[in-house]
Amino acid sequence: MRKQISTLLLIASFVLSGIAHYTHMNAIVQFILSAIAVIFVAGFLGRATENVSHYAGQRLGGFLNATFGNAAELIIAIFLVKEGLYDMVKASLTGSIIGNLLLVLGASLFAGGLKFKVQKFNVSLAGLSGSLMIVAVISLFVPAVFLNTHSITKEDTDTLSLIVAVVLIVAYLAWLLFSLVTHKDYLDDVTEDSEEELPHEHAPAWSRNRAVSYLVLATVMVAFVSEWLVGTLETFTTQFGLSELFVGAFLVAIIGNAAEHSAAIMLAMKNKVGAAVEIAVGSSLQIALFVAPVLIIVSSFMSHGVMDIVFTTIELVAIGVSVFIAKSITQDGATNWYEGLMLLVVYIMLGVSFFLV
Repeated sequence: MRKQISTLLLIASFVLSGIAHYTHMNAIVQFILSAIAVIFVAGFLGRATENVSHYAGQRLGGFLNATFGNAAELIIAIFLVKEGLYDMVKASLTGSIIGNLLLVLGASLFAGGLKFKVQKFNVSLAGLSGSLMIVAVISLFVPAVFLNTHSITKEDTDTLSLIVAVVLIVAYLAWLLFSLVTHKDYLDDVTEDSEEELPHEHAPAWSRNRAVSYLVLATVMVAFVSEWLVGTLETFTTQFGLSELFVGAFLVAIIGNAAEHSAAIMLAMKNKVGAAVEIAVGSSLQIALFVAPVLIIVSSFMSHGVMDIVFTTIELVAIGVSVFIAKSITQDGATNWYEGLMLLVVYIMLGVSFFLV
């Protein structure tokens, strides 16, 4: 009965949000209906991810969730790039990275830690993921320093941005090969398939094919709802006097990461913290090493010119701080609720700072 009610609410919220968008209702009404729809669609995506991870394993399931979740974000960002809204795109990329590392990971560790005293995952995976995030920070830091010190021209910066973008994509593809193929066993989660730690684990509700189909369907729904919601943000932010930086880094990012929020928290509360970490950290890696570089390359084919990889000082500090605290907390391969709380505290401090800019 509960599942039927949940399904009806999912369909109703999605349909009402679509009607509000295509009939051009009041922007505030559209925003509220779309935000409600995002909550239900994210829950649907979380259930689909949980079922897929049962068949594919926690790490691959988490990777699929991050990939499908970021696919919607990539589509939205490409439309923003087409309009030449490069500052908004960069702010949303910043928000996605810090949102995943601080909000998604923090909420997951906090929720899971309240139920399980200590949760463990593969320490080697945590170390390598943290090092990759540092590489991403370096890729953002170097071009900004060279441009701001006038060591290179704007044209050289565009060239450097394209070269760095290609290098990062190659590095990310090599990481997928390393983590999912050549060293898959080395990075397997320590709690996977452990009946002792999952005493109440049940068989998946859906078959393999049905779970994958629902994962694809949920991703498509997330893409539509996210686009409808983003379409209302300009009116919403103007009415409430919010800055473009805050909107891009927090509102757009939180909306785009709604799917990851739901799935990661659900998995952590089932003691599958490895999958939760894979979703949060893996999604940040994907944004920094794949989505951002792809957007830079795509922008080179647009009429507005190349979107360089130079982020503002505020954005660089926010990303650097997020990577530092996330790596510090996850490097030992064990987590608890207080570590999750620390991540959330840093996220709140950054959020207030961005709001006041």
